[in-house]
Amino acid sequence: MRSFFALRNANGKWNVIVLSAARVLVALILAFLIFQIRLDYLESILYDARMRLRPAPAASGHIETVLINLKTIEALKGAPGFAEHDLFLQRLASVEPKAIVYDMSILSLRGDGAEQARFLQTAERIPQLIFLTDQLEMKGEEPLKMPPPFQNLRLQSGPKSSDSSNFAKDSVTRRFLIRYQDQVISDVSLARLFRPNLGNADPIRGQFDFLGTDQAYINFRPPGSYPASPFAAVMEKRMDLETFRDKIVIIGEDTQVAERDYARTPYSRDSIGMTSAEVHANIIDTLLRNDSPLKSPLWFDALWAAAISILTVYVVFAVKPAQGLLILLGTMTGFSVLSFFAFWLGGLWMNMAHPLLAVFLCYYFLIPYRLIIENRYRWEIYQKHKLLQQVEELKTNFISMMSHDLKTPIARIQGMTDVIERDSTPLSTDQREALDTVRSSSSDLLKFINAILQYGSIESQHIQLRRASKDVNDLIDSAIKQNEFLAKLKRIQIKTELEPLFPISIDPELIRQVFSNLIENAVKYSPEDTKILVSSEEQGDFVVVQIADQGPGIPPEELPNLFMKFFRSRQAKVSTVKGSGLGLYLARYFTELHDGTVSVESSYGQGTTFTVKLPLSTGGSGHVESTRR
Repeated sequence: MRSFFALRNANGKWNVIVLSAARVLVALILAFLIFQIRLDYLESILYDARMRLRPAPAASGHIETVLINLKTIEALKGAPGFAEHDLFLQRLASVEPKAIVYDMSILSLRGDGAEQARFLQTAERIPQLIFLTDQLEMKGEEPLKMPPPFQNLRLQSGPKSSDSSNFAKDSVTRRFLIRYQDQVISDVSLARLFRPNLGNADPIRGQFDFLGTDQAYINFRPPGSYPASPFAAVMEKRMDLETFRDKIVIIGEDTQVAERDYARTPYSRDSIGMTSAEVHANIIDTLLRNDSPLKSPLWFDALWAAAISILTVYVVFAVKPAQGLLILLGTMTGFSVLSFFAFWLGGLWMNMAHPLLAVFLCYYFLIPYRLIIENRYRWEIYQKHKLLQQVEELKTNFISMMSHDLKTPIARIQGMTDVIERDSTPLSTDQREALDTVRSSSSDLLKFINAILQYGSIESQHIQLRRASKDVNDLIDSAIKQNEFLAKLKRIQIKTELEPLFPISIDPELIRQVFSNLIENAVKYSPEDTKILVSSEEQGDFVVVQIADQGPGIPPEELPNLFMKFFRSRQAKVSTVKGSGLGLYLARYFTELHDGTVSVESSYGQGTTFTVKLPLSTGGSGHVESTRR
């Protein structure tokens, strides 16, 4: 038999392990399928949100921008031409900046041949002057040059990449080129003016390969992080030109005419979200600080998606729906906060789209399956409940019928014992003992049947209080007299300490039975030649009655079940004392009908004390909660 139960327990454990493994497998399959979905657009939105919400990094202080804006055109009565740019370059070169970068086209500047020649002459004398182009120089092709007469000017590749056909496909600039076919892009060359080993002995953080190019992500600052000096103010020396000394100066346009002069960024998706000059300033500063956002590796993102999928599957199948939703919301919030702080503190770009989608899809696909299982389970419980109700009703009817039918023959037996006892014919000693045994057994059986009938009345909710104003002490005396004979047989003394009490409104028969049941129990389970103390007193708004014996006591683990119907302690079951297991249950039920309480205190091996509290004021609805029936 033991081996059978051990085998069943082992099978149960294996079932749990197999079920858990199946759930993990389902979660991993869902995570794998979810990870195959391209979520670049959604991930870019979450990335941009982290970029906007984090504290913006400080600028390096090595870059200045000069913009030709609408106010410049208004002040100069038109767009600056060769003459204005010639004067601008002369003034700017006088303070010896690290580099002067033209992020604009000069091929269409207005001016005559002489003005153009003077501009070219000035520009060719400035070694740190470069002009940016969006074109890339491929291997085997001639070096990039502007058309004559500008062919001697220094031209470098400085394209702005955007997610137009790859990645998020939303035309937002998030990346920059480091190298294309061994050609270093101008932003890296400019950063090397301050960090000569950048990209060689000094690796560029976050560098990755894409379609034969080396790229990295731009650590953007908000628009306006690089205050733009007006072109006219520099040309006319209306500002301190020392601002530009040893700086990289980027000249651009902000006339809201050409789309090439602007870029969409994580801070704004407007077509004029940020000037091209400020985008290059952000790229160069990212290189100078070497703080490009570092995208988490694929295995790391897959691990998070798998872990969150497993958690979601577990929550769906093993946790209550309300608690499950709170857990999943907490998980999503916690993961989002973790991703935010990882980006803020360490510049780590964790993939958020797949793990968050895993929560939604796993919950969406699996919760209907759980609902189907739970509905089936509820239907089975409902059917079992109906069957149990029918069985309970049949049991109650059977008990009631049998109890009523048994009372008649017991009454006849008791009547016949009385007739025999009154008969003038003397009885022998054996006959007298047999007659006493018959009388005692019939009395015990009648008590048992009465308890069953009362239990049946409780189950059918037919018990009602018949209140009367009674002295509790009189009921205690009556209950003691009922048990005096049994107490004398065991030489047990029942002592009383009864304070004078005012009559209270109670059902006398029910309360007498409460006291009788408790005193009878104390007499039954107390050893011979011991004492039982019954006391009464008023405590606040209650009459308190206590029955204390010197019996064997009750084990602590059995105390919580003592007032349950049909419960008998292990010691009572192995003793010769007979009982139905309903006495204490009825005592508590009848007391609670009066809005009172019954409690027990017991030290195992040192006796037991039962305490009954009855309210002094009239109360008691005559009903007890169904859980106590």
